[in-house]
Amino acid sequence: MNKTTLYPVDKISNLKEMLNNSSEKYNDKAAFLIKDGSGKYNEISFKEFRDDVEALGTWFMSELDKSSRIAIIGQNCYEWAVSYLTAVNGLGIVIPIDKELPPDEIASLINRSEAEVIIYSQRSKEKIDKIENEIPTVKYFVNMHQKNTDKELFLHDLISKGKKLIEHGELRYIENEINETDLKVLLFTSGTTAVSKGVMLSQQNISENLMAMCAMTYIDDKDIFLSVLPLHHTYECTCGFLCPFYRGATIAYCEGLRQIQANLKEVKATIMLGVPLLLEGMYSKIIEKATHDKAAKSKFNFALKLTKGFRKIGIDLRKTIFKQVHEAFGGNIRMFISGAAGIDPAVSKGFRELGLLTIQGYGLTEASPIVALNRSFYYKDDAAGLPLSNLSVKIANPNDEGIGEIIAKGPSIMLGYYKDEEATAAVLKNGWLYTGDLGYIDNDGFIHITGRKKNVIITKNGKNVYPEEIETKLLKSPYILEVVVIEDETDTEETIISAIIHPNIDKVIEDFKAGIIKDPDVNEIMRNIIRDYNKEAVIFKKIKKYVIREDEFEKTTTKKIKRYKL
Repeated sequence: MNKTTLYPVDKISNLKEMLNNSSEKYNDKAAFLIKDGSGKYNEISFKEFRDDVEALGTWFMSELDKSSRIAIIGQNCYEWAVSYLTAVNGLGIVIPIDKELPPDEIASLINRSEAEVIIYSQRSKEKIDKIENEIPTVKYFVNMHQKNTDKELFLHDLISKGKKLIEHGELRYIENEINETDLKVLLFTSGTTAVSKGVMLSQQNISENLMAMCAMTYIDDKDIFLSVLPLHHTYECTCGFLCPFYRGATIAYCEGLRQIQANLKEVKATIMLGVPLLLEGMYSKIIEKATHDKAAKSKFNFALKLTKGFRKIGIDLRKTIFKQVHEAFGGNIRMFISGAAGIDPAVSKGFRELGLLTIQGYGLTEASPIVALNRSFYYKDDAAGLPLSNLSVKIANPNDEGIGEIIAKGPSIMLGYYKDEEATAAVLKNGWLYTGDLGYIDNDGFIHITGRKKNVIITKNGKNVYPEEIETKLLKSPYILEVVVIEDETDTEETIISAIIHPNIDKVIEDFKAGIIKDPDVNEIMRNIIRDYNKEAVIFKKIKKYVIREDEFEKTTTKKIKRYKL
């Protein structure tokens, strides 16, 4: 294919149109694979899903007006998907909430959004019970999975009631027209550098993002997605739920991080979205197993050379030679997609050498979320990707190296921040979204991320130090699990670059027992890693202090470190 060739996509103006088009086009095909109590996966068709959405919406419209606000909280499940499209397609505004938040923060978001309905999973019920008296705007408490009290409503009961209403001619919800430019989705950011903001998105924002994304990455009705990342996050919601539904693919929900490989096999998944921490961990385990001793390492390296050689003459033996690796992931995976942060380029390349295509994209909630994407046939492992075709992307105020703030403009850019004109004005200027991310665009048009604007350390002599760049280099050591590079501000005379390190103690012990390292002194190991880094670093990027941290850093649900907590 030509580098600029785009895949054909169905034109949609809003998510209701998407729901109707896919339901008619794919009808009885499986839209979801849902595991029942016996451990068996059952199919729910596109038509059945639309019927459930329309029924639930019909019941709610008999009780509420079209401007209602509906909060959803719970683990990834079919009921979450039904609730989301029900709310967004005619009832007003949907507010997805992170199930991992403590009760007081959940209450704060519900109150800030003035939600009238909260739909929650049985697993989240305990948190909702704790805040019931602190959320006065909520009139309806709806449990996705069961009915526990008289006050509580059961989602599937409401769907049954809605179907009866439709049978008796109640069609207001079904016939309701969507204004695609209105606020329909209110998403509270997880925030790594500050407290959460309410991002306001319209159906047009999300629809435009879906069309542009799918025009760049090939997905069809033969694909099966394993949904692993939390649905309340716009990355998984848009790319791992709405995207496959739009393209006629099937969605199965992962039962937990420890069940990923088992679920991949059970559902015969072809695509999985992940974050770098997850994919890098999976790759690390593969390499450790494949190179556990000298003989295995030699055999593995020979296999890599062999497959590379055959690919040069048009013969691809990767799936055959690395059959065990493919079987470990179910034997059907054709693509991993990484997002939420930059993945180690060696991991993307390494997976691909094994026959597992791995590409990454770049986005943020404020852009619905995708801004750029690598393509299956045109990619750079160290790049965030090429801008979506319907977005203008450029670098604002570039320095001598061409690095500046990434800004984007187009139909998928948010409406603004909820009830925060000052914050909105700070990032939306003449239609351009100032992302807060720093980077550059290379001669081939690929976007490269160098770090967050708020994280940049400016030395006393005016040099810019990008902490993420140093962190990436330090994380190449197997003895470091996590690291954050900051400026030590206790010294006002010079800039002190410091590293807070969470070491991989298990790896240290393992290698000591195996005789790979002679001394398990973690402090000495870290000192040597820092020394080796400093030998190669320019003087203003040298690490002058480091601290060893026993516990993991606090993270968002997409596994990004909350730097502001430090």
